[in-house]
Amino acid sequence: MNLARASSGALGLLLLGFTINANAHPLRLSLSQIEYKAAEQSLSISLRLFLTDVNEALVFDPYSTQLSFCQANEAPEAESLLLEYLAKFFYVAVNGKRVELVISRKELSGHGENTALGVTFVNYRAEHLNSLEIKNAIFTDLFFDQSNIVYVYINGNPTSLMLNKATPVHTLDF
Repeated sequence: MNLARASSGALGLLLLGFTINANAHPLRLSLSQIEYKAAEQSLSISLRLFLTDVNEALVFDPYSTQLSFCQANEAPEAESLLLEYLAKFFYVAVNGKRVELVISRKELSGHGENTALGVTFVNYRAEHLNSLEIKNAIFTDLFFDQSNIVYVYINGNPTSLMLNKATPVHTLDF
């Protein structure tokens, strides 16, 4: 009888584990890339965000099709909702002045849980770069274990940063 109870309990825990994992997002991660080219006086910023996380942040349902990013039926308010959310949790400042985030391109890649929304912002009139301040606290309001990887390329020289709830901002001085 104890063996039957133990087997039943183990099976229950196993099923609970599958239930939790079936609905859990595999990674709490975003990627961003910031590239500055002095010769072109250009600064480009791109983000890659899991679409389920974007939907969770904007409409409180990870599997919602309400906004339909990059689809023919994309909601008229989709971009403005995304920009409003990003304004709270993400910015790049060049020499102490925030760069205005205007979306120049959006695209979806991947499938199912692994679908990512790629968003690109471009600012071609970036002045001489003395400092670059980056805040990336995207989704840290939703997930305690969220990590945001930031790749920075200054005239081809790479730097990598890991930002999260405890360390949401980093400044690079040149």
